[in-house]
Amino acid sequence: MELTDILPLEKWHQLEKDIFDRSGLASNVFNVNGTRITDYKVWVNRLCPAIKADDRGQSFICAVAHMNIAGMAKERKETVAGECDAGLLKLVVPIYVNGEFLGAVGACGLLPEDSDVDSFMINRTIEMDDDKISDLSSDIKRISADDIDELGKYITERISKIVSDFEKQSG
Repeated sequence: MELTDILPLEKWHQLEKDIFDRSGLASNVFNVNGTRITDYKVWVNRLCPAIKADDRGQSFICAVAHMNIAGMAKERKETVAGECDAGLLKLVVPIYVNGEFLGAVGACGLLPEDSDVDSFMINRTIEMDDDKISDLSSDIKRISADDIDELGKYITERISKIVSDFEKQSG
């Protein structure tokens, strides 16, 4: 079973947009392999596209954070919030249908209120100059712990409804 078996691609795309509109976080739905299932892309800050433009940034900052946090969410079967190596929020909600893991919803790109951009790690990974990191990260919006919790609950409720509707329809 795949994510598009329980909801059409357009509806997953709409969920991603709804999460962005609600939170200001970049949001994507990922399959079991960690691959985005839609082409929805919005940059929520200026730093992330600069990191992802470098293969090392994509591989060692973005992908690693997603794999680790998504792995925890899958194992725990619950929402997990953490940070990528750049210090930005990464929130992942796993998607299970009848006990089968189908993928996850991820949201990222804002700075937790009690955190700072990790310019050392960015510089070390992609050799970006500290002044450039400082400039690109100067206007990254912050998100409170309460807002992170609320967003996690919102996404979980949306996924629960999608799964419940599918199970009623197919059962």
